[in-house]
Amino acid sequence: MQPPRRVVTGLDADGRSTVIIDGPAPSVIWSAPDCPADNDGNADAGNDQFDFPETGTNCIWVDIPPGGGTEMHATATIDYLAVLSGEITLVTETGKTVLRPGDILVDRGVVHAWQNEGTVPCRILGTLVAAKPIVR
Repeated sequence: MQPPRRVVTGLDADGRSTVIIDGPAPSVIWSAPDCPADNDGNADAGNDQFDFPETGTNCIWVDIPPGGGTEMHATATIDYLAVLSGEITLVTETGKTVLRPGDILVDRGVVHAWQNEGTVPCRILGTLVAAKPIVR
């Protein structure tokens, strides 16, 4: 089996959001040195209230319909996102990158948008981890 495709965002020499890595993923896709979670208890921590975590993590899924998408935005999170079905276009300040099923994106809090330019909904599974805002 081939490794999945890994796309990682960052900043170019002019401080603009861009894709800095696009290729086969190593077995550890990305790591961050801090963030111990508390696994005590049995309470259900899932809900239907989407937000970007200021501390900790959120594990989410989202469907983006054909023609749908977002405005350009940045978050104080590092997002680990996997495309499960459909296609989605990642838009950065320097260009566009199409992500397909099995592709994994590590979005490091840069300015970006999403566009579904395809004909079927796109489903994305992701983990959002609180992070320091990116410095431009």
